[in-house]
Amino acid sequence: LFPGAFNCCMKISDEIPKRILRRVERFEIQKADGLCHLEAVILYIEGKKFCVSPRIRKVRKWIKKNKHKIPRKKPHGRQHKKPKIIRRKQKKQ
Repeated sequence: LFPGAFNCCMKISDEIPKRILRRVERFEIQKADGLCHLEAVILYIEGKKFCVSPRIRKVRKWIKKNKHKIPRKKPHGRQHKKPKIIRRKQKKQ
């Protein structure tokens, strides 16, 4: 019924170790509007999702420092590589 509700953080952590922040691949900011009822920062690490409070000073400083280095959202669709052109030598007759 509500497909967006499955992506919302239902619980958030008030603490996060620095070692986890160092391994973040991307992040999203969840607003407390619409279907999601909590403000949260969603951190993605090796396919896992961590929901933390945006009020944690360490997280706010980390976002400010890394917002240009780490993409906020994954690009949509697959990225296709250019096909490699292989030229074969033709035999002389």
